[in-house]
Amino acid sequence: MIVIFRKFFKFSGDQSRLFYQSLGLSLIHAVFEALRIPAIAIVLEAVIDGNVTIQTVWSALGVMLISIAGCALTRRSYTMKQTVGGYTVATDKRVEIGERLKYMPMGYFNDNSIGDITSITTNTAENLQDVATRVIMLTTQGILTTAMFTLAILFYDWRIGLLLIIGIAAFFGINALLQKKSHKVSPLKTKSDTRLVASVLEYVQGIGVVRSYNLDKEANKTVDLAIKENEEINIGLEKTFVPYMCLQSIVLKLFGIAMIYLAVSLYISGAMELINCLLLVISSFMVYAQLDSAGNYSSLLRVLDLSMDKINKVFETPVMDIDGKTIKPESCTINGENVDFRYENKKVIDDVSFEIPEGTTTAIVGPSGGGKTTLTSLMARFWDVDSGKITLGNMDVRDYTLDSLLANFSMVFQNVYLFNDTIANNIKFGKPTATMAEVTEAAKKACCHDFISALPQGYDTVVGEGGATISGGEKQRISIARALLKDAPIIILDEATANVDPENESLLQNAIAQLTRGKTIIMIAHRLKTVQNADQILVLDQGKIIQRGTHQELMKSGGIYADFVSMREKSIGWKLGA
Repeated sequence: MIVIFRKFFKFSGDQSRLFYQSLGLSLIHAVFEALRIPAIAIVLEAVIDGNVTIQTVWSALGVMLISIAGCALTRRSYTMKQTVGGYTVATDKRVEIGERLKYMPMGYFNDNSIGDITSITTNTAENLQDVATRVIMLTTQGILTTAMFTLAILFYDWRIGLLLIIGIAAFFGINALLQKKSHKVSPLKTKSDTRLVASVLEYVQGIGVVRSYNLDKEANKTVDLAIKENEEINIGLEKTFVPYMCLQSIVLKLFGIAMIYLAVSLYISGAMELINCLLLVISSFMVYAQLDSAGNYSSLLRVLDLSMDKINKVFETPVMDIDGKTIKPESCTINGENVDFRYENKKVIDDVSFEIPEGTTTAIVGPSGGGKTTLTSLMARFWDVDSGKITLGNMDVRDYTLDSLLANFSMVFQNVYLFNDTIANNIKFGKPTATMAEVTEAAKKACCHDFISALPQGYDTVVGEGGATISGGEKQRISIARALLKDAPIIILDEATANVDPENESLLQNAIAQLTRGKTIIMIAHRLKTVQNADQILVLDQGKIIQRGTHQELMKSGGIYADFVSMREKSIGWKLGA
């Protein structure tokens, strides 16, 4: 228990001061709680002596009022500190996770599903802000209050006080068994929570496929099973913990009874005064109450421990930005020297060398799965090469911080992702400080101003998560506007016009050509007219560059590229028979 407390305070970082202050206030609160015992003693002494006066009433009432007022003030203060601390820790960790994810290798996102990552920032962080503060503080509050009551009772009679201490020891012995059991079964809850989040996300993200194939019942089964499993595990946890919590409570109640029995026995034997006997009998009903409550909450300490471990695991994952420096390259020439890259057990890039001079256009073509997108991702350092190196301006891309490296790249991917925000803000993602005039200008050049203006809220239209409320071609053009607004010296176009409708494609091609003039352009494309004017074409197959040259040179030499062009020309001229 103490180990988890220390871990939590360390985990809380700067906010730990709030929790330490809360503990101090809890200790003062416990002192005010214990003042009830001398208040009762004042009344009992006057009753036994037959000397109850108005002074007796006011004295007892004064002590009780001090106790009540002190408890109210300290409870308010430590509760607010706990609440602010809990929510702030959760907020800080969510922000830190978001910041750290930006600098993690893309392999992390392949190894961890979106359900895992989402669960950490939702359920796990929720456990911190709600469960953690309640469990930690109620547990410590119960222990401190019981300790203060025990000290007060020791003042009146050491024998009863010793009995109370034995009762506390017995309680912690049972609680240790509870913690041991919690250590075994609590991981089931955290894993089930993650599976539930992953199942719901998968169902929502694939709802289009579910509907188109009429698989709603089958898809629902997966979610229903995850929900049912989560329910059964949570009920199972309660069934596991309840016997221990009941045993804790029973032991405390039995020691309370033993306290009454011992006090009465000592009085009968003449070893204790009547006032002390009555005082201790009354106190027996109060002394263990807070500890009993703390015992019930302590079963969740292991869940808190696992939550901290899950979040710490994110921070323990190596990032790609540890030793980088903020560098502004002297040129935008990109070179690759004997680059190898392996994903798991598959070699994706195999001993690739290339040069992309500044201000030129390079097209990368080849069969699907040949490594085209991976190669451009290595240039932007979404992954790190396994061997060899890639340089920008004669500096290894690993020498840059990711921020200073990516400042040189604008990227448009085939699979466009738009955020659940306004169209204007999605375009501004390329340049957060951009004015609306700049946003509008970029949209016009990307051929999306007209359709945006036709929307009910125009640029203030919220596109929904992933851009769900607009078409694929419209998302593509917004993505291009975003890249154009960034105005980086290197532009990577990964099938940038794949989802653009034919009537806008020529306009978009002209806009891209105009705005990328004088920049270093790297494009992945399958369309002949997209690549034939490139300064150089790299033909990539099975992770190797097997051909390179201009369109005319590659057509003369034959091979995969010439075959590719021939197939494209035949498909364009292909018609249905009459």
